[in-house]
Amino acid sequence: MLELTPPSLVPFCTLRVELAPVRDVGPVRTGHRRVVPIVGGRVTGRIEGTILDGGADWLTVTSEGVAEMDARYLIETHDGALVEIVNQGARFGPPEVMTRLAAGERVDPTQYSMLSTARVESGHPDYTWLNRLVLVGTGARDAGEVQVDLFTVEQGGRA
Repeated sequence: MLELTPPSLVPFCTLRVELAPVRDVGPVRTGHRRVVPIVGGRVTGRIEGTILDGGADWLTVTSEGVAEMDARYLIETHDGALVEIVNQGARFGPPEVMTRLAAGERVDPTQYSMLSTARVESGHPDYTWLNRLVLVGTGARDAGEVQVDLFTVEQGGRA
């Protein structure tokens, strides 16, 4: 068997995402659907820019109380390129904590887990290097915003 070097995580960017009030779709086949409109924000790190209005997180809360995230962000970089981020994952914790988060209350992020995988894409010639990245993230929900810290998964220290 080959001996492979474990991948490492390298900070990539931080998303500070501004949210509009939640739209409660209600019970659907897979759980309780809540759509969280994305109305703006900032991206800092290896890419810099503005999160544009128009994205959303199609959140499905399962019968076990896990909030399955499926968010799409459109970013305009500081130099005018458009970049799409698709971030999918799960937020989970004790039922009383999840209830408080769903109500929009401020909750200490150490009381729950918010983990994700992300795909970043751009057709802009200066940003095609984004299309090959593998990213994972951690995050926290605050009353009117979400913070997501994304990390590249790098093999043996290579980009």
